[in-house]
Amino acid sequence: MISRLRGTLAERQGDAVEVDVQGVGYRVFVSERTLQMLPAPGAAVSLRIHTHVREDALQLYGFLDPVEQQVFEALIALNGFGPRAAMGVLSGIDAGEFARSVCAGDLARLCQIPGVGKKRAERMVVELKERLLPLASARPGGESDLPAALRSALVHLGFRPAEIEPVLAQLAPRMLENVALDALLPEALRLLRR
Repeated sequence: MISRLRGTLAERQGDAVEVDVQGVGYRVFVSERTLQMLPAPGAAVSLRIHTHVREDALQLYGFLDPVEQQVFEALIALNGFGPRAAMGVLSGIDAGEFARSVCAGDLARLCQIPGVGKKRAERMVVELKERLLPLASARPGGESDLPAALRSALVHLGFRPAEIEPVLAQLAPRMLENVALDALLPEALRLLRR
């Protein structure tokens, strides 16, 4: 089973990317949020992988964030909920926010996700609450873990600490505003590409 791919981002293909690992191209499906955080083609990338095996296909699903991968795996464990539907959910909401919404029983927020109606939201709360509770409490969104999370995401994208630290210093005022990681990462990538 493939659990991680590290290589060069060869191209973007709609809801998937191709990662070139020593001359072999792997097609990896990603959420819209992950797609937005990935560097431009030609840059180094490292993705956590969920390998989904079916009778007729082997599909790879990629994640920059371990919380997103854990939420994905919880979603596909639901009866009748496949990987594509799980990626659709993760494209519509941050994984940490999804876990907190499920644990809080926030049906109104869950129903705002494309493809999730009231019945599906209720089912998610009932069936996933216990499983997602550690994820909901692990990331309270406090500013103290934000620099570490941003640093980790940039390292996984292939940037060196010497490149990352000046960018973190530039973004320090934004981090004090308690901005979400998925909003800061694109800003950091823009600064790194200058």
